[in-house]
Amino acid sequence: MGRVLLAAPRGYCAGVERAIATVEEALRRHGPPVYVRKQIVHNTSVVADLTRRGAIFVEELAEVPEGALVVFSAHGVAPSVKREAAERGLRSIDATCPLVTKVHREAVRLAESGHEVILIGHAEHEEVEGTVGEAPDRTHVVDPARPDELVLPRHAKAGWLSQTTLSVDETLAAVARLRERYPGLADPPSDDVCYASQNRQEAIAGLAPSCDLVLVVGSPNSSNSRRLVEVALSAGAPAGHLIDTVAEADEAWLEDVATVGVSAGASVPEYLVAELLEWLAARGYADVETVTRTQETLTFALPREIQR
Repeated sequence: MGRVLLAAPRGYCAGVERAIATVEEALRRHGPPVYVRKQIVHNTSVVADLTRRGAIFVEELAEVPEGALVVFSAHGVAPSVKREAAERGLRSIDATCPLVTKVHREAVRLAESGHEVILIGHAEHEEVEGTVGEAPDRTHVVDPARPDELVLPRHAKAGWLSQTTLSVDETLAAVARLRERYPGLADPPSDDVCYASQNRQEAIAGLAPSCDLVLVVGSPNSSNSRRLVEVALSAGAPAGHLIDTVAEADEAWLEDVATVGVSAGASVPEYLVAELLEWLAARGYADVETVTRTQETLTFALPREIQR
C-alpha cells in the first residue's frame, strides 16, 4: 500500500553513546546506586532502562547523599555545580559531550578576551544553563526566534556561540540578524551546531519533499528531535509528528498517505525505530528504503574517571 523512507544517519550520536556507556560502566564497576544529575540524555526510554538497572536520576546535587557517586549528564554543567559536588564530598564523573565542552571553552575564551558572549539558544535548556555558568556576568542568551530582543551597544565587543542542538538554518538566520545590528560580531572558531544534529537535519530535509508524512522518534524534551520535525516541515513535508514511542503513533495520520519518512533524534535507541517500522508494516507500509545522507564514524573515549 505504501512505502517508508528511512533517514540515515538517525538515532544515537557519539556523545549520547558515550554518556549512556558512562552510566552503564559506573554501574558495572561500582554497583547501584549511581546517581545522575538530570537526565543523562533526553530520552524517556533510556532513562527508564537505566533506572531499572540501578541509576537514580536527580534534579540537583542536594538530593545525592554525601560521598555517593554522581554522573553529570551529556548536556554539561556549570563550574558551580562541579564545585558543589567537591564541597559535598561527592565522587563525580563528567559525561558532558565533548562538543558541548568545546562551546564551554569558547565561552571562557571570549569572556577572558573582554567580549560579551552572545549565546543563541533556549534559556531553559540544560546545555545553555551550563554554558552560561562559564561566564555568567558576560553571557547573554538569545532565543533564535527573537534575536532583536538583545540589547547591547551597537559597537560592543561581542562574539556569538550557540546551543549545539539547534537547527542550522535558524542559527544562521539569527546570526545574520544579529550581525546587522552588531557588525563587529565575532564568529566562533567552528560551527557550534553539532555534526550529529546537522547530519540528521540534512538527512530528513533531503527526503521530506518525497513524503506525505514524516514521523520522528524522540522525547518531547529533546531539542534536536523537535528540530527534526521542524526541518522536515520547512523542507516540504505536508505533515510531521514527534513521537516518544510507537504507542503515540496514530493510524489517522496515515489516511491518504503513500510515503512515510522516518527518523530519530540523537538520543533515541534504534529499537524504538524498529518498533515504529513494525507498526507501519502491519498497516501496509512494509516497503522500507534507507536514504543515506552521510556515514558517521566519530567516536568519543569514555571520561578519564572511568576509562576501561
